[in-house]
Amino acid sequence: MTPPWALIWDMDGTLVDTARLHFEAWRATCLELQYDFTEADFVATFGRRNPEILDHLFGRRFSEDQVQSIGDRKEAAYREAAAKGGVFLLPGVWDLLQAGRVHAARQAVASSAPKANVELIMELTQTRDFFNETVAMEDTQRGKPDPQVFLIAAERLGVEPGRCVVFEDAVAGVQAAKAAGMACVAVHFVGHHPPERLRAAGADWVVPTLAEIHVDEFRRRVGFAIDAM
Repeated sequence: MTPPWALIWDMDGTLVDTARLHFEAWRATCLELQYDFTEADFVATFGRRNPEILDHLFGRRFSEDQVQSIGDRKEAAYREAAAKGGVFLLPGVWDLLQAGRVHAARQAVASSAPKANVELIMELTQTRDFFNETVAMEDTQRGKPDPQVFLIAAERLGVEPGRCVVFEDAVAGVQAAKAAGMACVAVHFVGHHPPERLRAAGADWVVPTLAEIHVDEFRRRVGFAIDAM
C-alpha cells in the first residue's frame, strides 16, 4: 500500500495576496504606538508571528498581555479590510488544490497568522473543503524559520515529513520547510523575496506563479515518487 502524501500550504503570499492589507493594518497600529512602520519593516518581518514581529520592532518594550492586545488590534483591522475588500486566490492555486484532491493528497494550511485570519480567508476564497487540517499562530510556540508549524501539520495529517510538499513564498518559510525534512516549492509572484534568495534558502523548485507547475516536473523536483500522479 502506498503511504499517504500531503500538500502543506502557507497562506499569505502563497494562497492569497493580502500583503497590502497586512501592511496597512500594521502601519495604522504602529502609528498609535508612535512608530513609523515602513516597507522595510514589513519585508523584514513578513511571515512571522505577531509576538516576533513586535519584538523585532520594539524589543522587550511590551508585556505579554500588551503584545497580545496590540496583535489583536492589528488583526481585527486586517480582517475588517479583508472582509470589506475581498480576497482572491493567486494564479494556479485553485487548480493545484483540485489536483491534490484528485490525487488523494492530504492538505493543510500551516500559517503564522491567527486562526481567525485563516478561517476568514478560507471562507472568502471558498476553499475550506480542500483542507483536512489547519495550523495557525495559536498552535505554535515558535515561528518560522523554526519547522514547528509544518511538523504539527504533518503530524495532524498523519503523513511522514518526507512525504510532504510545502508551498511557500518567504525565505523563513522555505527554511522552515527544509528544516522539517520536507520538499518545498517556492513562488515569487507577490515579490517579497527574489528567486535567488528562495533558492539559497533551499527551495526545491522556484516558480513565478503556481500556474507554472506541471505534473512531470513536480514529480522530478520534489524528491519522492508521487505514485498516484
